[in-house]
Amino acid sequence: MSMTIGLAGKPNAGKSTFFKAATLADVEIANYPFTTIHANKGVTYVRAECPCVSRDKRCGNCSDGVRYIPIELIDVAGLVPDAHQGRGLGNTFLDDLRQAQAIIHVIDASGGTDIEGNPVDIGDHDPLGDIDFLNRELTMWIYSIIMRNWTKLSRKIQAEGLSIEHILADQLVGAGVDEHHISRALNECKLDRNHLTTWTEEDIIHFCDVIRIMSKPMIIAANKTDVAPPENVTNLQALDQIVVPTSAAAELALRSASKGHAIKYEPGDKDFTILSEELNAAQKKGLENVRTLIQKMDGTGIQKCINKAVFELLDLIIVYPVEDEGKWTDKNERMLPDAFLMKKGSNAHDLAYRVHSDIGDRFLYAVDGKTKMRLGEKHELNDGDVVKIVSTAK
Repeated sequence: MSMTIGLAGKPNAGKSTFFKAATLADVEIANYPFTTIHANKGVTYVRAECPCVSRDKRCGNCSDGVRYIPIELIDVAGLVPDAHQGRGLGNTFLDDLRQAQAIIHVIDASGGTDIEGNPVDIGDHDPLGDIDFLNRELTMWIYSIIMRNWTKLSRKIQAEGLSIEHILADQLVGAGVDEHHISRALNECKLDRNHLTTWTEEDIIHFCDVIRIMSKPMIIAANKTDVAPPENVTNLQALDQIVVPTSAAAELALRSASKGHAIKYEPGDKDFTILSEELNAAQKKGLENVRTLIQKMDGTGIQKCINKAVFELLDLIIVYPVEDEGKWTDKNERMLPDAFLMKKGSNAHDLAYRVHSDIGDRFLYAVDGKTKMRLGEKHELNDGDVVKIVSTAK
C-alpha cells in the first residue's frame, strides 16, 4: 500500500473508536486522555463501484459489485496544546503523523470534552477551537524544525547562492514536505528568496502555515454527531473545508454485529438486515436505535469520511490494469485482480510505471478495456478505467 491517512485530534475525541470501526483492529478505547500512547496502524478501505457490474458476472474481487481498495490508517496519540514543544505526547504524535499523505481530524462535535480531552458536560466546549489549535500545533511543528538552524542556513543560502527549496526540503523531509511544497509556499507568501535574513518571525510562521496546508491536507470528522447540539454541527459544516458528520460508535456497533454474523452490513451502507434469530430484546432494540440514527444521518459517516479524504481531498482515482482487454483478466485468468489509486490527471504511461518500472521504460501504448480503443502514453486516465498496457518488456 502506498496510501497512508492519519487520524489526528485531541485525546478522547473518538479517534480510537473511529480507527477500530474502520479497521476492526483490537485497540483500547476508554473515556480518558491518552488512551493511545503508541500509534495504532491498520488497514481500512475506500469503497467504489466495481467495473464488473457492467458485465454478466462478478469479478470475484468485490462484494456484490462493491470494490474495496486497501489503504493504511494510523491512529496517533492525542494532541494537546503546545505539543510542538513536547507537552503531553506531542513529539510522539508529530513523529507518527509525518508519514501520512492526508489527515482526518476527528473532532468531538458534542462539545463534551475540553481542549485537553477531559470530559465536560455536552455543549460546554466549542469544537471550533479544536480545529484552530491542531492547525497551529502542526504549523509550529514545521516552524520549530526550520528555526533549529535558520540563522546559519539563511546566511549560507545567500552567501553561496544555494537553492532555498532544496535546503528547506532537506530540513523538512522528515515532516513529509518536498521541494514542490516549498516552492509553492514561497510564491504564495511572496517571500524574497534573495534576502532571507530580512524575513520576520511572522513571515516564517505564515510560510510554515502554507506549507502545512499543502503538505498535510485535512478533512474534519465531526464525531459524536448523534449526541451533539445541532448548532455545533451547523457551525462545523459552515467551515470552508470538507466536514463529515460521523458516529464512530454506531459504525463500530454495526461492524462488530456484521463480523458476528448478526446482521448483513457493508461499510458505507445506509441500512442493514438482521440475520440472527438469537438476538435478545435488548440487542434488537439497540440495533433499531442504530438504524434510526443512520437513517437520520444518511449512514454513520465513517466510510464517507475515508472516501472523501481519498477522492476529494487527495484528488485520486481508481484504475484497473489488465492483460486481456476483452476478458479484463490477467495471465492467470483472474478478472480485475488489481486496483490502483492514482492522482487525477495521471496518464497511461504513469500507470505503466505503477505496474512495473520495466513496463514503464518499455511502454508502447495502452488499450481501453471498455472501448477497445488504442491509447497513447499521454492519454489521461479516468476514474474506473480498465486498461491494458502494451510494452516490449518480457
